Amino acid sequence: MINTKIRKLSSNETPPMDLLLLADPNEKIIHSYWDRANCYILESENSEILGVYVLLTTRPGTSEIINVAVKDGEQGKGFGKKLVLHAISQAREDGFHTLEIGTGNAGIGQLGLYQKCGFRITGIDFDFFTKNYPEPIYENGIHCRDMIRLSLDL
Repeated sequence: MINTKIRKLSSNETPPMDLLLLADPNEKIIHSYWDRANCYILESENSEILGVYVLLTTRPGTSEIINVAVKDGEQGKGFGKKLVLHAISQAREDGFHTLEIGTGNAGIGQLGLYQKCGFRITGIDFDFFTKNYPEPIYENGIHCRDMIRLSLDL
């Protein structure tokens, strides 16, 4: 694996919208949480942004990974796991007791990754994607309708 580092995106830097849209194809939703969230980017040694995740405080003691993505062409190299494990460490360091994440019912790879990192399925938001996204979303040949909610006690 190439040398990488993860750092917090500063407020004067432009968000990596191309990556954020990989995980959430609704730019309006991304903008709705952006000012309340912290963004972390995974960079190569030549400062190329390879991945991103976003943490948002959802209630006292609880934070949520609301966006995590790895650049096309860089997926399958362990960067997603590196981002999720960093998010877990960051949430602990920030004093949170619970970390949550949600993904579509069609996100087979994501569901596996999150469970390998210690998350457990806690619920389903039925019809989340059909109610909140104007266009149907398909992943792995599956219509993405429901949000699978997962949680990790820190």
